[in-house]
Amino acid sequence: MRGGFIMEELTDKTSGSSGDKEIVYSKAIKAGKRIYYLDVKKNLKDDLFIAITESKRNHTKEGESVTFEKHKIFLYKEDFEKFMDGMNEIMRFIKEKKSESSFRKNLDGEL
Repeated sequence: MRGGFIMEELTDKTSGSSGDKEIVYSKAIKAGKRIYYLDVKKNLKDDLFIAITESKRNHTKEGESVTFEKHKIFLYKEDFEKFMDGMNEIMRFIKEKKSESSFRKNLDGEL
């Protein structure tokens, strides 16, 4: 599906733990050449936080192994509300610009 997102729940990642960062819930979002992982993790104090990982497959020259470029963002519970407020504001802005653009194209088509 080009340009869209496919979401699927990952259940095999939820059982393991990596040091003090146990994954308690996980989602993968496949979007073109990228996969975004949204992991809810628990630290040693049982505090939950979100780890967002962008993983992009890098194609190397023929015969070489495939590598993945990864970027991580950690979002802590005290920042959840501010982060979501910012994301909602950005999404509203994009929807407004998209609506304006569609409206302008319709007007230009009528002239």
